[in-house]
Amino acid sequence: MEGEAGMKQHVVSALVENRAGTLSRVSGLFSRRGFNIDSLTVGETEDPSLSRMTIAVTGDDAALEQITKQLEKLVDVIAVRRLDPGSCIRREIMLVKVGVDEKTRPAALEIAGIFRSRVIDVSPSTITIEATGDREKLNGLLLLLSPYGILELARTGLVALERGARVLSV
Repeated sequence: MEGEAGMKQHVVSALVENRAGTLSRVSGLFSRRGFNIDSLTVGETEDPSLSRMTIAVTGDDAALEQITKQLEKLVDVIAVRRLDPGSCIRREIMLVKVGVDEKTRPAALEIAGIFRSRVIDVSPSTITIEATGDREKLNGLLLLLSPYGILELARTGLVALERGARVLSV
C-alpha cells in the first residue's frame, strides 16, 4: 500500500523476550524515528518465555531498514523480519455490534453470512458479529453494515505469518 512520496505500509514480525518493558522499548524505536504504528499486536508464542510482535507501520524503506537493524540490537529482541506482503498470511479479528430490528435483522444476518462471519450475540435490538480476515475484507463488511448503525467496534490489529516452511525462530 503506497502513500505519499515513498511512504508505504510495512509489516515487521519480531520474536521478543516475554517480560516487562519490552513492548515499550520496541515501540519507542518506531516513535523516535517518526513512524506511526498503524497496528501492534503482541502475544505469547508456543514458548511462554517468548512473545511474537506483529507491527504494521507506514514509512519509507530506508528508515524502516534502520529501525529493523536497531531492533535486532535490543537485548529483548530474539529475531526480526520484514514480511513481504506477497508471501505472508495477514489476518485481523473484529467484533462489531450492529443495531437491528425485526425488519432489518435478516438482511444484516445475510451480510454476515456472505462475509463468512459468525453471529456471537443476539438481542432484540442488536446483533454482534465476529469476523476474521484481511483489512480489506473487514472494511468491506463494515461498509455494508454501516447503514444499520455500528454501535460498537473492536479490532485486534494485524497478525501475520510467512507462507510455507520459512519461520521466524530463535
